[in-house]
Amino acid sequence: MAAANPYSPLLDEIPVERHEVAVLGGTTAYWVYGPADADVTIVAVHGFRGEHHGLEPVVAHLAGIRVVSPDLPGFGETGPVPGRTHDLDLYAQWLTDFAAAVAPGAVILGHSFGSIVVAAAVAGGLETPRVILVNPIGAPALEGPRGVLTRLAVFYYWAGARLPHRVGEALLRNGLIVRAMSVSMAKTRDPGIRRFVHDQHDTYFSRFADRDVLHDAFLASVSHDVREFAPRIGQPTLLVAAQRDDITPIEAERRLATMFPDAELIEIPDVGHLIHYETPAPAAAAITRFLAPSGADTR
Repeated sequence: MAAANPYSPLLDEIPVERHEVAVLGGTTAYWVYGPADADVTIVAVHGFRGEHHGLEPVVAHLAGIRVVSPDLPGFGETGPVPGRTHDLDLYAQWLTDFAAAVAPGAVILGHSFGSIVVAAAVAGGLETPRVILVNPIGAPALEGPRGVLTRLAVFYYWAGARLPHRVGEALLRNGLIVRAMSVSMAKTRDPGIRRFVHDQHDTYFSRFADRDVLHDAFLASVSHDVREFAPRIGQPTLLVAAQRDDITPIEAERRLATMFPDAELIEIPDVGHLIHYETPAPAAAAITRFLAPSGADTR
């Protein structure tokens, strides 16, 4: 039985439509939340192994803002891009083309691995008036507070890609391992939200196309971080960081903020790498404040 979604009452008030668009020879599934005539549109890019559902708690708190939320290639309802390695160059090119086709000139938001994809795309020329990075990957994952666990994850994804197909797929989709990942990331003491977080990961964390795409995306996620792109992002940028993030410590996020020409850092206490699940209201409030003063140039 699915855990109750504590954000459903808000989300149910927001209109949503599913669409598809051709990008790079594949078909990208995406969802549009909010009013069609909103003053601000955000393209929201989810994190590694996730899909668009993961950002819905934040969307639920962004009343009046139009949010376009795609599934990354190879995840959720979006198939892999044919004939391509799913590395960072591919994801950045995909995002640039997707935004141009569906929401040109939109504000671009990325969470976790999505923050790297967004940073790479914007630094590479994706046109946007403002950038929002939630739980940005601001330092090498292997050097984070749980670098040992990251190295175990490297071995896990390597084994999943190298073992016989059936065994590798079973390992990568193993429910106990997914739950262990979820437990290690959750910081909230609210039992209802913890149940919701674990249910979300149980339900959506294994909706990847195949182990090759998953391995490619994992390598991209641990081989890059936002620092390498920050100096080339001239747009006003909002960083929403967690003070208890086990992937990028808050000290690294503070250093990251200084690398952008124009960045604001908002720190959220008592949460880790799951801001989008555990503290979506303060994240959305920061986003709303960031966009409000310059609404005229964030269409």
